[in-house]
Amino acid sequence: MTQIAPPISLEALSFAYSELPVLEAIDLEVHNGEFLGIVGPNAGGKSTLLKLIMGMLQPQQGTIRLFGAPPHKTRNRIGYVPQYPSFSRDFPITVEQLVLLGRLGCRGNSSWLTSLLPGRYQMADYHAAQQALQEVEAEPLAQRQISSLSGGQLQRVLLARALAGEPELLILDEPTANIDQRLEGEIFELLRELNQRLTILVVSHDIAFISSYVTRVACVNRTLVCHHTDAIDGSLIQDLYGEPVRMVAHHH
Repeated sequence: MTQIAPPISLEALSFAYSELPVLEAIDLEVHNGEFLGIVGPNAGGKSTLLKLIMGMLQPQQGTIRLFGAPPHKTRNRIGYVPQYPSFSRDFPITVEQLVLLGRLGCRGNSSWLTSLLPGRYQMADYHAAQQALQEVEAEPLAQRQISSLSGGQLQRVLLARALAGEPELLILDEPTANIDQRLEGEIFELLRELNQRLTILVVSHDIAFISSYVTRVACVNRTLVCHHTDAIDGSLIQDLYGEPVRMVAHHH
């Protein structure tokens, strides 16, 4: 029986900017269907690790495999939600058009700008975009300009854009950093539902909050150590962050 490759496999991964080591000897395997949280102090290497996994940086040492292949060969199997949108909020584009951009990797379109013109998408693309908006409960926003959205609405729309590509692995970089606590809970409840069919990796600054949702926590501070959430206590996090924090284990 053929063994299925894990969504993410990192072995002996090391990276440095010039002479400054950022990550050293990172080993990590994310299992199919897992909900993994990545936490750590500022400048501890979380963002660099994410860029390596996404194929935006190349490691000096070690290997990265997504579904058994190098990152650049698996981009159509990954959905990505950034912490900040990579476009101006004043850009004249509707929510539906933004979500449709998530279909570009599915169709091999050579120009994202031309895809904004009428007739450039197929019915399957519109259907996928509509499904994604429904799943994040943002379908009523479809014809709104993105400039009119609140922070929470925009985060849902960015999530819909990632889902429109029908990924198997969803990667989110601090998806609730710029919204209030009530909306944070709504987003993570939605991610919990999505985890029933997707493997999810989320980078967060709030270990106390995400520990009630994720199955494991990867603590990154130059090196990486994984813990199940019920094994995390205040002393361990104090070692990681350098300051006292409250107990974070939760039970469902």
